[in-house]
Amino acid sequence: MDDPDASDGFPSMTDPTPEAALERARYVANLMDSAFTVPGTDIEVGLDPILGILPVGGDAVSAGMSLYIVAEGARAGVPKEELAKMLLLTGIDFGVGSIPVVGTVFDTFWRSNLWNVDTIEKHLERAETTEGSDPDTDAVTIDIDDESEDEE
Repeated sequence: MDDPDASDGFPSMTDPTPEAALERARYVANLMDSAFTVPGTDIEVGLDPILGILPVGGDAVSAGMSLYIVAEGARAGVPKEELAKMLLLTGIDFGVGSIPVVGTVFDTFWRSNLWNVDTIEKHLERAETTEGSDPDTDAVTIDIDDESEDEE
């Protein structure tokens, strides 16, 4: 039987795994940054520059979608430093994207959503690589004893 939460290709919202979070983020990033190809060119655009045509409201909707990707990154366990970088990319997208005309052109080429998905993907690859490692052989532990030697 099909998953009742899955609709039109969007990954299930009930799957709590980091891999599912990545798939949901990737789906939204592709929709926002590269869903369509401009006819006669190799330029891919998504909904981000199209929504940017709508003053203020369109950029706010785009920012909300971008923040969803950051939230999925947090759900996937991306470290705070990398989440901060993702938020910075999203903030730049929103700030510059809000400028009339210039922002729409900027949104066509600034792929913060795809870059943020790359960040999630790299985090999961690193986590997978270190998952099966033996902490006794991968780390060096130095015990420092605060007690001074017994004086006689």
